[in-house]
Amino acid sequence: MTRRQILTAAAAAPLFAQDPASVIRVDVDLVNVTFSVRDKRGALIPTLEKPDFEVYEDGKKQEIRSFSREGDLPLTIGLLIDVSPSQERLIDTERRAASAFFRTVLKNKDMAFVISFGGEAELLQDLTSSPKLLTQSLEGLRVNASVSSPINQGPIPSTPRGTILFDAVYLAADEKLKGEVGRKVVLLITDGVDMGSRKTLNQAIESAHRSDAIVYGIYYFDRGAYGYHMFGVSDGDLKKMSEDTGGRLFRVERKTTLEDVFKQLEDEMRNQYTLSYSSTNPNRDGAFRKLEIRPKSKEYKVQARRGYFSSRT
Repeated sequence: MTRRQILTAAAAAPLFAQDPASVIRVDVDLVNVTFSVRDKRGALIPTLEKPDFEVYEDGKKQEIRSFSREGDLPLTIGLLIDVSPSQERLIDTERRAASAFFRTVLKNKDMAFVISFGGEAELLQDLTSSPKLLTQSLEGLRVNASVSSPINQGPIPSTPRGTILFDAVYLAADEKLKGEVGRKVVLLITDGVDMGSRKTLNQAIESAHRSDAIVYGIYYFDRGAYGYHMFGVSDGDLKKMSEDTGGRLFRVERKTTLEDVFKQLEDEMRNQYTLSYSSTNPNRDGAFRKLEIRPKSKEYKVQARRGYFSSRT
């Protein structure tokens, strides 16, 4: 496999096939939820235990079968970077900040991959635990404004000068994260504009749910690239993707640099919990089920995904 690969959903088989003997099997009836807890001042609380929480599915209380802090589970990170023309002047900053982030956040059990997206989605680095390889892949970040390769003529073609934001999230979750175990995160750096995706916002969110991935949107835009024409530039889609999947939205602003955002992300990912339960709902109909994790103390607020899709029989 080459280090750089165009991502599409055209192939009948997965793009990145695995040896069946190497796949880790898990109990598909277990619902796994990764979440964070903050106090009323917004500070992360990393010291709580299983008895401090209750879990409800569609309003019905569930029995927690397992509970752990983040250090007990591996972390898989998908870094998705918008390289459409409107982001051209931000790429150098993104490259430096992401490289420093990988050097500090990745531990022995952790892995990451890098995808750039503009008119097409491109795999710059497949899953690796090497910060060196990830840093090298970031050197491949470049403006991508149009589609010229016939490989992208499948279910997710792009339009010239498009930004396939929703497609990139869908592909990262469906093709790279679904088969992984442990905690799974998508870090999405973009100005929030989607042009040319075949997948919708809701389909991107569903893909993240089905792969148990948390999306953290990083809203970063160059006002000079738009001038006074800011129509359609919004963090609304990023906010919805993030909050629905258990993440949150970050904004790069005058007083909050991209480096600051990555530091906050590192703190959050190192202060998470994961719990699992077996649903009392026996139906295997593929339906969406609402989730709620309630802390027993009113002093705390839980940040978790809003639901999941049940498996089908």
